[in-house]
Amino acid sequence: METAIGVFDSHARAEEAILELRERLPEDSLVFLTTHENDAARVSKVVGGIAGGATGLYAAIVVSLLVPGIGPVFALGAGAAAVLGLAGARGGAALAKASAQEARVSDAKHSEDIAFFHEVLKEGRSLIVVRTESKELSRFACEVLDYLGMGMHPGPADKTRTSIRKVATVAIVDIRGRITFGEGNVMLRDKVLELLDSGHLRIVLNLREVQFVDSSGLGELVKAHVTVRNRGGQLRLVNLSTPVSNLLQLTRLSTVFEIATDEESAVRSLAG
Repeated sequence: METAIGVFDSHARAEEAILELRERLPEDSLVFLTTHENDAARVSKVVGGIAGGATGLYAAIVVSLLVPGIGPVFALGAGAAAVLGLAGARGGAALAKASAQEARVSDAKHSEDIAFFHEVLKEGRSLIVVRTESKELSRFACEVLDYLGMGMHPGPADKTRTSIRKVATVAIVDIRGRITFGEGNVMLRDKVLELLDSGHLRIVLNLREVQFVDSSGLGELVKAHVTVRNRGGQLRLVNLSTPVSNLLQLTRLSTVFEIATDEESAVRSLAG
């Protein structure tokens, strides 16, 4: 399953992205998240009006997710259950039918999943999350989200390389090149799963030589964070390159990831 994440500080651009994505994406692959009910209702009305009687996201469904200690997050899309990991949901279609119904999340782990996104949403930004098994659709989604969400244009291609080092009880993944759709994101995913499967639960991602991260790479970093946490482990990002640092600041995901100032402090915090 490929995941791409677009972060928007312009509601107009978020709306434009949704309209473009819905032309090719199945409704259970696309979710729009915001903390502003008016924005959710407006986007829902526009998209639903164009759809002319379709279902799911395209029928203008808005679901208010009440998370204890956090408050409301408004979700549009039949895939919201899969994206947010809602406890007790029977799948995206079941959630989509809950128009005007509030879904309350009580499970602690699932609340953390939503809180991960809420840290970004409460900054006034909105999120579009695309999850699909189709590589063709994932590539299309990346192009739309990169351009409309963050105004990004890929630079010159550089082959991605990864290697693993061990320091005390901590595994350090050195990544060089790009974390993008089709190569870098898959390599990152494989390395993290390889470490977890071999019992390494304390992981540091060294991003000093990462030149570019697209919306798919951003999604992969989020998935790595959630996957490691769900296995009972801990993940740190360290040595952020200027492009990666700028991206995380722009999207406000810098407030969500655990970022160490240097490798020594990252290892010390995990090994301790």
